[in-house]
Amino acid sequence: MLTSLAYIFLVGLSMAAICQKLNLPRIIGMLVTGIILGPYVLDLLDPSILSISADLRQMALIIILLKAGLSLNLSDLKKVGRPAMMMSCVPASCEILGFLLFAPYILGVTRIDAAVMGAVLGAVSPAVVVPRMVQLMEKKYGTAQSIPQLIMAGASCDDIFVIVLFTTFVNMAQGGSAHIMDFINIPVSIVLGIILGAAAGYILSLFFETAYAHKHCVRNSMKVIIVLGVSFMLMAVETWLKGIISVSGLLAVVSMACVIKVKSITFVTKRLSEKFGKLWLAAEIILFVLVGAAVDVRYTLSAGLAAVLMIFIGLIFRSIGVAVCLLGTSITWKERMFCVIAYLPKATVQAAIGSVPLAMGLPCGQIVLSVAVLAILITAPLGAIGIDLTYKRLLQKEK
Repeated sequence: MLTSLAYIFLVGLSMAAICQKLNLPRIIGMLVTGIILGPYVLDLLDPSILSISADLRQMALIIILLKAGLSLNLSDLKKVGRPAMMMSCVPASCEILGFLLFAPYILGVTRIDAAVMGAVLGAVSPAVVVPRMVQLMEKKYGTAQSIPQLIMAGASCDDIFVIVLFTTFVNMAQGGSAHIMDFINIPVSIVLGIILGAAAGYILSLFFETAYAHKHCVRNSMKVIIVLGVSFMLMAVETWLKGIISVSGLLAVVSMACVIKVKSITFVTKRLSEKFGKLWLAAEIILFVLVGAAVDVRYTLSAGLAAVLMIFIGLIFRSIGVAVCLLGTSITWKERMFCVIAYLPKATVQAAIGSVPLAMGLPCGQIVLSVAVLAILITAPLGAIGIDLTYKRLLQKEK
């Protein structure tokens, strides 16, 4: 495992640096590193690290979500309440609709198989989007209209919505039926996640302040470890309660970080945010290299041009959904264009669930995985490059 970690860090960093020199996003170098080192090309990564790949990716995602929560300003988020709620479900629903309408004709699949495929492809990648929105908030681009906050909030909820729909459609494809509780679980999961996280954040802030009042100062490095430990516990709660009641662990983590920011003094939250930013330097490499390692490039050859066409049709429907969410707001057309671009990338969810239909023995499994792999390879770089190249032109810098 140590050799595999050495490859991940050293080759991943080198490839990221090369991409940076070529004015390409670092993520491309890391994804390519994962594909090359992964089991489907050179097979240099130890099976033991691949067996815990999903957990490592989740840990990396938790770190950037904590950083995001500590950077979020809740008053800014209130300004974009309705669009943020709509962004969590409308674009994904539009993309699934695009697959339902066109995939049967373009890819020759059934309607229910098209729904499964749309659900796999429907999620935006928080791993690509959230770090960039955090950077924009730090640089003050688009913050006057709360654009980064809007995109980050929508992207955090979008995955929950899509995964619940995916579970429902897979059940239907196996000959089961959809139950009303499957759809009720979506808002329940979001609300309970926020409440659980807020309670954890309040208790933690109370603990830190009480310790400080009694002259038992908890070092910021120790606070980082405690916050990480509680975050992992919140993610575990989601697993413990599975089948009983739905709770979003990722939203709980963001909610906890937001409450810690509100309840703690600015200096403390700023220092915590900086420390999580430093942790992200290592977590980012692990996350994207392992996402790349999960990509089976053999399936891209079998997918063909029809799959590429279907991916772009889905993105058009998704873009229409984003535009609908922003109707009636004071956001300019340039800012709306940026929101459309920021909602393009797909990576983490597709890598996580793309192979599930194939593993379950569904007839559509092979084609779903092929399209998911192609979507990662096309949209992750496309979205990342699009955000990096356009934010200065499309967003206003707050003075």
